[in-house]
Amino acid sequence: MSKIKNKFSSIKNKLFKSKSLSLSKVKINPVAKIAVLSSLLTSLIIVGSASYLIWNYKAEIFNHLAQSYLSKNNENNILGSKESNITNLINPIINSSANQNSFSMVDLVKKVNPAVVSIEIMQNVPKYETSYNNQGQNPFGDFFGNNFFNFSFPTQKQIGTELKKIGGGSGFIVSSDGLIVTNKHVVNISNAVFNVYTTDGKKHEAKVLAKDPVLDIALIKISGSSYSYLELGDSDTLELGQAVVAIGNALAEFDNTISTGIISGLSRSITAGDGMGSTESLDHVIQTDAAINPGNSGGPLLNLQGKVIGVNVAVAQGSENIAFALPINSIKSAIQSVKETGKITRPYIGVRYVSVTSEMKTKNNLSVDYGILVSKGAGVNELAVMPGSPADKAGLVENDIILEINGQKITSGQNFSAIIRQEKIGDIVNLKVLSKGIEKNVSVKLEAMP
Repeated sequence: MSKIKNKFSSIKNKLFKSKSLSLSKVKINPVAKIAVLSSLLTSLIIVGSASYLIWNYKAEIFNHLAQSYLSKNNENNILGSKESNITNLINPIINSSANQNSFSMVDLVKKVNPAVVSIEIMQNVPKYETSYNNQGQNPFGDFFGNNFFNFSFPTQKQIGTELKKIGGGSGFIVSSDGLIVTNKHVVNISNAVFNVYTTDGKKHEAKVLAKDPVLDIALIKISGSSYSYLELGDSDTLELGQAVVAIGNALAEFDNTISTGIISGLSRSITAGDGMGSTESLDHVIQTDAAINPGNSGGPLLNLQGKVIGVNVAVAQGSENIAFALPINSIKSAIQSVKETGKITRPYIGVRYVSVTSEMKTKNNLSVDYGILVSKGAGVNELAVMPGSPADKAGLVENDIILEINGQKITSGQNFSAIIRQEKIGDIVNLKVLSKGIEKNVSVKLEAMP
């Protein structure tokens, strides 16, 4: 617009040769005057139309210019190996301007949503009836008359029980026959009925098949067949900043709520509570900033390919956008175990331990600052090595330091229990052990946890 104003001023100055003169004070041939005004009006229309076209087709123009730029630089071999990086940088901008749905989160949700379920927890609770009586003693006697003050006292009487909703959670189907993964704390309620709602609005009564003795995981089942189910991903390949999607029954009220975020942390260790005084320690969990609320427990954490990479389990109270999920690789063996045997059987080695750190090395004059120290617990019955366990049979004793498992160094980022959970019952693991200052190799055959 400034260019148009300058042009108009220039023409006006040339015509009138004085900025102080107004158009009405100059005597100009009427025909010429009309011609000048027509010329100016035409210029304004042309410039305005061009501006309108540029604004409305800015995405296509930018697309053309960006691709021309890349093509020209490619021909001149200026970009070299960095061309793909610049292309990757520019393409999202082009796509977001030209087509907001070029990456379709909508399609992703349509693909996975039918396999995510809401769980309703029902339980028989006492039902009371309230009644009022007028049998109270009048504190003023007969002074005002017995009926002047009409005192009524409410009383409650139990008249049986009624089935009521006491909570809810989430889950996801992992096989076409209706096998569902959820959190153990969602279904760890005695004398309760668990109803599962699928996205088509149908209600299914679920049967609890198995509860994991180690992780906050349970598997339940609904009758039927040909259900949509989710594919399991690989949680060992996750990276910080990777985009994720969470789906669940938020607040046990808003079923199949979608939220997105990134992976904020890996291999976290937390202590989680269920709000009723029960707590448990969880290690090797995924931290995410995707919005997760009570009721999301048991729902899937997905990558952008729609594969499950975690099971939502906890949220940090009093925080903003700090939530946690169990990595799916630590759960795969439990799912497979239920499919094959109908119950969850976990491999175990049978030792209690503490992680060796630099501080522990200095304080106890150790020769290493990594691995795990086989150590008894705080209670008198918490032995370092469980009698009759695979570790006991292999000859491990208290104060041994396990340095490696199957050639993998045990560090803070390589949790020993998580590694064992990914093995199978009957597998033989090879340990490098520091025992009384001497390194040795020990083979241990894993057995089912009692």
